[in-house]
Amino acid sequence: MIPAVADPTTLDGGGARRPLLPEMDPRGRAAAGAGQKRPPATPTVLPAVVSAVLVLVLVAVTVLASQHVDGQGGGVPAGEDAVVVEVAASRGVAEGVSEKSTAPLLGAGALQDFSWTNAMLAWQRTAFHFQPPKNWMNDPNGPLYHKGWYHLFYQWNPDSAVWGNITWGHAVSRDLLHWLHLPLAMVPDHPYDANGVWSGSATRLPDGRIVMLYTGSTAESSAQVQNLAEPADASDPLLREWVKSDANPVLVPPPGIGPTDFRDPTTAWRTPAGNDTAWRVAIGSKDRDHAGLALVYRTEDFVRYDPAPALMHAVPGTGMWECVDFYPVAAGSGAAADSGDDGLETSTAPGPGVKHVLKASLDDDKHDYYAIGTYDPATDTWTPDSAEDDVGIGLRYDYGKYYASKTFYDPVLRRRVLWGWVGETDSERADILKGWASVQSIPRTVLLDTKTGSNLLQWPVVEVENLRMSGKSFDGVALDRGSVVPLDVGKATQLDIEAVFEVDASDAAAVTEADVTFNCSTSAGAAGRGLLGPFGLLVLADDDLSEQTAVYFYLLKGTDGSLQTFFCQDELRASKANDLVKRVYGSLVPVLDGENLSVRILVDHSIVESFAQGGRTCITSRVYPTRAIYDSARVFLFNNATHAHVKAKSVKIWQLNSAYIRPYPATTTSL
Repeated sequence: MIPAVADPTTLDGGGARRPLLPEMDPRGRAAAGAGQKRPPATPTVLPAVVSAVLVLVLVAVTVLASQHVDGQGGGVPAGEDAVVVEVAASRGVAEGVSEKSTAPLLGAGALQDFSWTNAMLAWQRTAFHFQPPKNWMNDPNGPLYHKGWYHLFYQWNPDSAVWGNITWGHAVSRDLLHWLHLPLAMVPDHPYDANGVWSGSATRLPDGRIVMLYTGSTAESSAQVQNLAEPADASDPLLREWVKSDANPVLVPPPGIGPTDFRDPTTAWRTPAGNDTAWRVAIGSKDRDHAGLALVYRTEDFVRYDPAPALMHAVPGTGMWECVDFYPVAAGSGAAADSGDDGLETSTAPGPGVKHVLKASLDDDKHDYYAIGTYDPATDTWTPDSAEDDVGIGLRYDYGKYYASKTFYDPVLRRRVLWGWVGETDSERADILKGWASVQSIPRTVLLDTKTGSNLLQWPVVEVENLRMSGKSFDGVALDRGSVVPLDVGKATQLDIEAVFEVDASDAAAVTEADVTFNCSTSAGAAGRGLLGPFGLLVLADDDLSEQTAVYFYLLKGTDGSLQTFFCQDELRASKANDLVKRVYGSLVPVLDGENLSVRILVDHSIVESFAQGGRTCITSRVYPTRAIYDSARVFLFNNATHAHVKAKSVKIWQLNSAYIRPYPATTTSL
């Protein structure tokens, strides 16, 4: 065991911090006509809703909990020898949205092969990631800051731990971490949203009004239409009541777009020039040839819109674009870049020092893709800087379990903040047993990487550091080839880890063999040995490494002799349970001359979020250990390369406190 070196910077004033929160008791989308200016908006109200009939097919299966698995982590048994759980084979697709079930990936039989104990299931609930008290959650919706409070709305099923009956949950926080649950914001109670109050976005107007555009699934045909809602009282800091417009639906699918391929409006923006005062809103869709696309509508009042939208951008073969997001980032020199802002307000005008990010969540593969490019407000079209890295075929926000993301501009700290839905990768049976499903990622700040100019940087909001308690530092740890080194950090289920690695330059230079076939996802994970990798950390591991989640770098020599760096996360050995989807995630990460290899890892029970090279590449995993839980969780350094000596130059590990997410106090009179 490598002893820790005391690091005064990890302590609070050099003294002890509060003890770690006791863990839960086990008992208890090229636009045609580009360059042509669009006509001004006209106050034309769109025709009635286009109907399309969908049949929701739910195939229920009965699953019995099998006998308890010997040798699993301690705790209280499930309590009954047999548990009958009703599980649907597919969720969402029949109603016009993404697959919501893991059953197609798990295959037949796995759902009944593992017996989860109450202790295992209780441990999975997170301590500082947002999640509702119970039941199913998916997309983050309408985040905003209002009168001292950050607001998060989200897709929620108030009745079950599986998708369905989608309403808008609502929570508020002073710091994006310590959330207070409020009553439901909106429920499916009108013909235009009777089959679900789906995703939407908030826009703050100059006069102080807040408008919320959201997708509704209609009562009889499940057509997707856009609706408008506003707070009943904008002076209420908590925005506890919302009123739906009598003009709803304000938008219906245009000609050429399927009735169930029109959803998820963005935050609106304006580009004031001359007499153009119209607001723009983008909506995701696809065409008959399966090209993903974003449509832009103009409006002056959020009730009346252009009768024909502009085609902002389309990418062949990418399928339905869900949860489109569009926002500016500071780039290079110019007034915006020189302002000192960490982020740009959504209506920041295009020009020197400004690029625009277009992001889409691909329904086909359930990943969030983004590209950086140039926006032309005269035609409402967007062009990527690199056609090879266009939306849906290039960069991703996160190479793990991460979807349906949404950003907002924080006017207080002048930053753009990113939320992402992190779904489960276990079985629906297990979710029903534990009574909840899904978490939101830690909110991340988003910036353009001005060093590379070709990617974004994502990083946990600075408030996370306020959760740090006791910390330990390990410096200059030599990692010989094939070595695994335990780190004594105490409790290891709520952690913030920052590590810097260095590979012996002579070892890298000595490798002459090129490797152009490696891919994190098709590799053997951390167990597969290469010349210059893998090496990194094992988290949520037990003493004998029978369970482990590996976060690591893997270096390769290219045909031109240059080094390429992959950043990967391996779940293959994260759990002994078999009713799970286990994968190796990852991608290339840019490493510039003179940079060491660096990673930050947030561990919070059943979620691991990792950020390499300052957030150039990010990976999120859901993991479900059966042994490496509670006091049995450990952290290790490892080097499984065959020809590289590696040094962990610096490893700092903090235990993190709970965010104590809870209901808003009913007796509170002061805000």
